[in-house]
Amino acid sequence: MTTLAPSFSTLTIGPHAVQPPVVLAPMAGITNAPFRTLCREFAEGVRGFGGRPPMDAASGGEGLFVSEMITTRALVERNEKTMQLIHFDETETPRSIQLYGVDPVTVGKAVRMIVDENLADHIDLNFGCPVPKVTRKGGGSALPYKRPLLRAILNEAVSNAGELPVTMKMRKGIDDDHITYLDAGRIAVEEGVTAIALHGRTAAQHYGGTADWDAIARLKEHVPEIPVLGNGDIWSADDALRMVRETGCDGVVVGRGCLGRPWLFGDLVAAFEGTGSYATPTLKEVAVVMRRHAELLGEWIGDEARGVIDFRKHVAWYLKGFAVGSEMRKKLAITSSLAEMDALLGELDLDQAWPVGADGPRGRTSGNNRVVLPDGWLKDPYDCAGISAEAELDTSGG
Repeated sequence: MTTLAPSFSTLTIGPHAVQPPVVLAPMAGITNAPFRTLCREFAEGVRGFGGRPPMDAASGGEGLFVSEMITTRALVERNEKTMQLIHFDETETPRSIQLYGVDPVTVGKAVRMIVDENLADHIDLNFGCPVPKVTRKGGGSALPYKRPLLRAILNEAVSNAGELPVTMKMRKGIDDDHITYLDAGRIAVEEGVTAIALHGRTAAQHYGGTADWDAIARLKEHVPEIPVLGNGDIWSADDALRMVRETGCDGVVVGRGCLGRPWLFGDLVAAFEGTGSYATPTLKEVAVVMRRHAELLGEWIGDEARGVIDFRKHVAWYLKGFAVGSEMRKKLAITSSLAEMDALLGELDLDQAWPVGADGPRGRTSGNNRVVLPDGWLKDPYDCAGISAEAELDTSGG
């Protein structure tokens, strides 16, 4: 059952009204065009489950669905893989791209390219990636510590964006001794950023422990001029409502909570509109979504086998909580054709009801990691020497 939706104002990102105030977080290898399509189908009421008919699509419920992270250098150089990643389905609107970069000039060129070639309607900047291969070069969640560099990147992005809104996503800081989010938030406001999303963890926490929602509330108080979105530990629609109530944030960013649960976006529409109940699909209904996800991937990649192989990482997330034996899970995780996948799904006990406790943490949960940084990085937050173009690697997270 849903809980009473809080009153909230429509989230605006530049000229775009985002209702409900829900954003799909960029996730490497996950939030490609096929997955965004699935999430939008549930959010827009195009797709529903047997016990709950699809919603009236005219009632709204689109949200904002952001691409995988795009490296600015790769975009400017027109890397073939990158150009595929920025492909949007003709039904996607607004088109939202997340960029990652460490060089202000390159970031500016990438933004100008997006504007000149009409590649997107919204640009988000990633300052939240905690993975060592990024932070050891001073990128991702390490970068906001260098205040002048952050300001320069934001200035280049906003000044080249024209009418396109520029937002940013970040973490609390590097670790508990090097918190950066309040300074970064103020810099963002001063440089014309349209909205800020805060993941309530430090880089050192990665995805472990509990997200600090109090930090989201503090950021909202610190930068009342622009919308603040909260991210971290939203596993259900009720979690999203609770975050809005407890922090006063203007919207939520959902990442790991929708892994194997694209219908969460339908739940979020119901929650924020205060209508209906949440999805509790049977295994048969989940299997239909799994099959469609794999099929969409094959169509997008242009090769059925590669699409099914790419889908393998999603199997465990979709089946979480259901009584499916380890051998069958292994078989599903090594399929290489839709026919093989259909045959295996047909062997399951598809009449299983939605399992109690099926929601909850999914994806990466590691925490308390040492953050790998360039030598001497923490000596002076205003010394920006030593940033290398090698920080612009083809990776993502945050």
